Amino acid sequence: MTKRMFDTTCIGNAIVDVISKADDAFLAAENLTKNSMNLIDMARAEELYAKMQSAIEMSGGSAGNTAAGVASLGGKCAYIGKVRNDQLGDIFTHDIRAAGVTFETTKSTNGAATARSLILVTPDAHRTMNTYLGACIELGPEDIDPEIIAASKVTYMEGYLWDPENGKQAFRKAAEIAHAAGQRVSLTLSDSFCVDRYRTEFQEFIKEGVDILFANEDEIKSLYETQSFDDAVDTVRGQVEIACLTRSEKGSVIVQGSEVHAIPADTDIDVVDTTGAGDLFAAGFLYGFTNGHELAMSGRIGAMAAAEVISHYGARPTTNLKELLQQKLAAV
Repeated sequence: MTKRMFDTTCIGNAIVDVISKADDAFLAAENLTKNSMNLIDMARAEELYAKMQSAIEMSGGSAGNTAAGVASLGGKCAYIGKVRNDQLGDIFTHDIRAAGVTFETTKSTNGAATARSLILVTPDAHRTMNTYLGACIELGPEDIDPEIIAASKVTYMEGYLWDPENGKQAFRKAAEIAHAAGQRVSLTLSDSFCVDRYRTEFQEFIKEGVDILFANEDEIKSLYETQSFDDAVDTVRGQVEIACLTRSEKGSVIVQGSEVHAIPADTDIDVVDTTGAGDLFAAGFLYGFTNGHELAMSGRIGAMAAAEVISHYGARPTTNLKELLQQKLAAV
């Protein structure tokens, strides 16, 4: 029997974030929809980068942010994602390992450069992402380490990786290995536009291979093509073991069968940049869930982690989340 070594293994697009301030007029001039994630090529990445204000560069990627959050809480986490052996690839590798995450995926030695996401943050703290996937699209089933997946209580995968065909194959392989080892599989829908592209495929994959689903309100309503959040909740409860549904300032809802836990948002903060909010909510929940906490408590840890990350620029925590959690618990 494989000894469990990891609380969570996260699989996703290994991306370096380039974050800059922008206003609504800039988004309109560039024909960008606020809060969307747009896939762009290298030429568009260079064009847009040249028009952006001064920027902050830091490692990101949805599942990478989640992995960093789990590690910051004190959890044991691994990450699988593809970078090129270039400068940005070295930055990503250094940052995620420095966060305490196991990262052993072999770097590409040729082909596309390491991915980057040009993130425009408007004064209302909303973010619009323009992502050049680069080396990410080369991640395939051969990069899925069976020993790591089998040794992880939960394997967590980001919906963004569904775009390249190799990514889908990697997902399916990871899910098969995890379930064969008696472990759980988790998916985040990532973006409502992503759901629009792959609605039927997502529905099938979720029903057949996902135990824990993460989605925000727009994503879950898009998945089941309804304008009613309550209707979406009723539908998803029969599809997965656990659904974690975030609603921004309205907090979140954790659903398991007939159980429904409403988790309030942590509003005792000044919101600066919402980049990474969903990623860190997932990190907090997964840390709590894999370390024996009940669903409601796991949701509260998720809300705490999300609140920390939206209080500053960047999608990874700048505060030690383990210490922050201990302070929160002591104050209860």
